[in-house]
Amino acid sequence: MAALQPPPITRLAWEALSGRELGRLVLSTPSLRSAPRGSAAVVVLPGFGADDASTLPLRAFLGRLGHQVQGWSLGRNRGDVPDLVPKVADAVLDLASRRGERVHLVGQSLGGVVARETAREHPEAVAQVITFGTPVVGGPAYTRLAFTYPRDRMADVVAEIDERNRIPIAVPITAVHSHRDGIVAWQACIDSVNPQAVNVEVSSSHLGMGLDPRVWRLVADRLAAVGVVSTR
Repeated sequence: MAALQPPPITRLAWEALSGRELGRLVLSTPSLRSAPRGSAAVVVLPGFGADDASTLPLRAFLGRLGHQVQGWSLGRNRGDVPDLVPKVADAVLDLASRRGERVHLVGQSLGGVVARETAREHPEAVAQVITFGTPVVGGPAYTRLAFTYPRDRMADVVAEIDERNRIPIAVPITAVHSHRDGIVAWQACIDSVNPQAVNVEVSSSHLGMGLDPRVWRLVADRLAAVGVVSTR
């Protein structure tokens, strides 16, 4: 991964067109109506700089399919992963205990990092993890935010992530990436460290993945495939 770099600045043009996913979503409404239903407990985590409002469309869609869906209720994602993981873990453990079933975690971008780390630490409470546009390796090193980190600090962050990745995530993982991603290098979003992980490519921008109808259908399919998993 040493040769990896943040996406070229020219790829930001796709981010400027991220609104087109809304049009694709409208056109895909008939096919989304056939998505499998279910009753899983789901928590959706927003990306960096976003809050629960950004995940409301996806959550509403999953709710209409019968799933018990909620946001993370932690306000704006400020990017402090070490601070966020214990808070999300507490909420997931509480939800799993109350429902007697493991919780499905869906995370966009940095929200997916928090979802992965929560599952790594508490596999007994997590049914599966689904991420889109989430860096699996390098953290911010292969993103458009890399320039904001001092070189020595970035080296420390990458080393910490490499160390964490030595601990396997013992639940199903679906990692979505896009070659058009203008924020995170798509190669960094591929999970090659957990053998059970399934990597899926879509054609949307980074910001548009949350409105990509293929992502929505994929999430619905994966929730139905794994289903309700008891904590007992």
